[in-house]
Amino acid sequence: MRGTDETSGSLFSYVDLEERIPARHSLRKIRRVVNDALASMDAEFDRVYAADGRPSIAPERLLRASLIQILFSVRSERQLMEQMQYNLLFRWFVGLGIDDPVWVATVFSKNRDRLLTTDIAQKFLAAILAHREIAPLLSDEHFSVDGTLIKAWASVKSFQPKPEQEAAEPGGGPDDPPAPPPAAEAEPTETKPETAPMTPPKPRTRNAEVDFRGQKRSNATHASVTDPEARLYKKSPGAGAVLCFMGHTLMENRHGLVVQTEVTQADGHAERKAALDMVHRHSPGSTRRLTLGADKAYDAEEFVQELRQACVTPHVAQKARFSAIDGRTTRHEGYALSQRCRKKIDLRRGNDPLDRCLILLTFGWAKTVGPMAQTMLRGVKRVGAQFTFTMAACNFARLPRLLAA
Repeated sequence: MRGTDETSGSLFSYVDLEERIPARHSLRKIRRVVNDALASMDAEFDRVYAADGRPSIAPERLLRASLIQILFSVRSERQLMEQMQYNLLFRWFVGLGIDDPVWVATVFSKNRDRLLTTDIAQKFLAAILAHREIAPLLSDEHFSVDGTLIKAWASVKSFQPKPEQEAAEPGGGPDDPPAPPPAAEAEPTETKPETAPMTPPKPRTRNAEVDFRGQKRSNATHASVTDPEARLYKKSPGAGAVLCFMGHTLMENRHGLVVQTEVTQADGHAERKAALDMVHRHSPGSTRRLTLGADKAYDAEEFVQELRQACVTPHVAQKARFSAIDGRTTRHEGYALSQRCRKKIDLRRGNDPLDRCLILLTFGWAKTVGPMAQTMLRGVKRVGAQFTFTMAACNFARLPRLLAA
């Protein structure tokens, strides 16, 4: 018998979001770990928020919404709020009921800025790694480090010369009498017409064409008026320089999970300096011999010596000439193993003949699924918080498979 295509409204609804989500859905494991991590950060949230005043959006819901935005590649907060109106999965993960109103996009962004300008992102990542189900998956001896460029939310046309300081004029103290006005020049005797002919206005486009050919620009003399903390930089010789930041990650080699992150201004020495900071931050005062895998950009004498003084074996790829890595390090089997594991950070092609597709690992995932190909935030601190949240989401993307193994 053919059914009827008629719509009848219901007076009452008994929708339980917990029953609508499949029992084997991968987000269930992620949400359990996220809730445990957020519960351990309750004291941190109390220090960020005031004790009295009008209640704001709960920080737990802000962080869950930020994670779901990264995991499902939602490009803006306005689109996220729109999807939360009808997406039951998003409502369940964030913690909203079926009848709870969704926040205004501008209110959500304003409340989220409070978490972006503090160190909540780093503490959230640390709470996740300290979880009882994730901590056994981590290696505490073997790590890899790498950096990537994050394109800034600024155009190259905004990279303009810095304003020069005005030279101080001699004399002219505050108590000196004012200088006499300049003598008025004699006006010409020629008579001008009462009304000057109007010239047609030249059409101006909003994004006018600019020719930079022949102009010398550098970070010492120029700065972006849109994002002054962005720097003009290129990482490879054949690429063009862009306004960007530099993101750094410290990865453990057992399962390829990110354990430390940092965002700095783009600089030729930023990668090595950030690597040392992340190693010391993750294992402060460690007396156990650690290993650190890295590419050829880290093959510098000063960096290698500082690692060895910190009880870290530098498994750094050797340069063709003037390498700081010698046979004392390369003759061990662990050196070759670290060189294979460090490639999990970047985008690479699978060697398995049954898997010829591109394997998205960390940086590749953050720039294709996540929002780190070009950030829409400004400033090192905000971009750093977004980068940390993205790396935490990258760990969560691999978590269901690791916990099921």
